[in-house]
Amino acid sequence: MFVVIGYIVVIGALLGGYMGAGGHVGVLVQPFEFVIIFGGAVGAFIVSNSPKVLKAALRGLGGVFKGSKYTKTFYLETLTLLNNIFVKIRQQGLLAIEADIDNPSQSPLFNAAPNVLADHHAVEFITDYLRLMVAGNFDVHQVDNLMDLEIETHHEEGHLPISALSRLADGLPAFGIIAAVMGVVHTMGSVGKPPAELGQLIGAALVGTFLGILLSYGFIGPLVGLMEQKLAESTKYYQSIKAGFIASMNGYAPPVAVEFARKVMFSAERPPFIELEEHLKNNKQ
Repeated sequence: MFVVIGYIVVIGALLGGYMGAGGHVGVLVQPFEFVIIFGGAVGAFIVSNSPKVLKAALRGLGGVFKGSKYTKTFYLETLTLLNNIFVKIRQQGLLAIEADIDNPSQSPLFNAAPNVLADHHAVEFITDYLRLMVAGNFDVHQVDNLMDLEIETHHEEGHLPISALSRLADGLPAFGIIAAVMGVVHTMGSVGKPPAELGQLIGAALVGTFLGILLSYGFIGPLVGLMEQKLAESTKYYQSIKAGFIASMNGYAPPVAVEFARKVMFSAERPPFIELEEHLKNNKQ
């Protein structure tokens, strides 16, 4: 929603200022300039990226138009799930958690956190490390290091489509210049025409530069920034889960381990201590 609002503001400000200064919108309508710029940039984008990155970039572009799922409610669900898992492990032992991690969709623990259960990657991240804890007596430092490596891999993988789209945004002004140069070449081939017609041709050529810069800094570039923010939110989420796991493995009581996880969260989504305490009391398994 905010992306659409931002685009409306960009277009409104540009056209409003242009028309206010006496400009004619019709001059800016140059579809073939757009074909040259955007078509050339997309072609270069396809050449410079693997199919995996292209698919990830398309998924990322689709995701920017949705609100963030990492809300306070989502974090409360996650913290409650972790607390219930840690409590069950402490009271019944690690083997008691096997049924929950083998089939999370049928687990009362995970079903009590439906938004987390719907996130395949979050469920996989939690259950994989619970399996490690059940399978063997791993040193907490080894698990800590392994979690760091997985989170780093997640961040690097998430940054691949962002880098690809950033290069696309950087290339759009250059393709705008190419379109402008091609327009000037066309104009030079029409020097025998009346000045009014030549003026229109020159104006059309200059629109190419305008479109290239506008598409880069007004449309694609801001999406890249938003995707980076969403990736940071995702990475912070897994860091929060990691903090809870490591605290639990170090022997802290479940509420204290959950507090470690809470402290890692961004302040905008971090639930207050009292609210979390009440939520944990009301959602005991």
